[in-house]
Amino acid sequence: MIAMAAVIVCFDSLATRGCYRVRFVDQGDERALQAALEEKPKLVLVESPSNPLLRVVDIAKICRLAREAGAVSVVDNTFLSPALQNPLALGADLVLHSCTKYLNGHSDVVAGVVIAKDPEVVTELAWWANNIGVTGGAFDSYLLLRGLRTLVPRMELAQRNAQAIVKYLQTQPLVKKLYHPSLPENQGHEIAARQQKGFGAMLSFELDGDEETLRRFLGGLSLFTLAESLGGVESLISHAATMTHAGMSPQARAAAGISETLLRISTGIEDGEDLIADLENGFRAANKG
Repeated sequence: MIAMAAVIVCFDSLATRGCYRVRFVDQGDERALQAALEEKPKLVLVESPSNPLLRVVDIAKICRLAREAGAVSVVDNTFLSPALQNPLALGADLVLHSCTKYLNGHSDVVAGVVIAKDPEVVTELAWWANNIGVTGGAFDSYLLLRGLRTLVPRMELAQRNAQAIVKYLQTQPLVKKLYHPSLPENQGHEIAARQQKGFGAMLSFELDGDEETLRRFLGGLSLFTLAESLGGVESLISHAATMTHAGMSPQARAAAGISETLLRISTGIEDGEDLIADLENGFRAANKG
């Protein structure tokens, strides 16, 4: 599976209790994927683009291979939302969204949704949701519907800001590595160009320095909020090793390619020039050491 850290930790925890077996696979590695599918899994979970390195995989191909292996395919589409990617049309059986993120878009709801292609599965999911009480509250649902009305224009503006920030970060000496699906060197760039309706508003970069450099950079920011979430109208920045992926061991993070100085940005809808000026302040502060 490819999935966000919280999902990985949850599955790993349940697996150690003997509930089921879990195999984590780089689904961009076709040989590793084929080997995993030969074990006849019941479920294949994909997140594309992935968190936090924005790796993109061929959803249609993986869903087809999962179906041939007798597995249910599940795609976490949180990072792009339905405005930019439609996994059901690509062959997924189920699609997940953290509605807290782009679907709501205002950082004032905690919610999630599972979307199924098969009407019988929809009925079964609704039965379980009703019986174990995992349905959304009335006001939360109202706020979510409000947010959905502005999803497309929010995504368009956030994407525009992300592209401007990517272009700016490419010029910065302190940026060691940069991750965004729009970059030709990003894993799955060509797939993203045909699979997605846009490259999205999430990006990550490695800072060239140590913990003190990181502290000074983050301390120099005022417009970006240091927070773990994403997908709101405000721009956020997070440190993977101590925030979003702190639940993973240092060894697991290293194996996943997540460095100790990796920062993730969720671009909001503020003025793009203001965001770049704020990052400039951060780099200026980082260089003072």
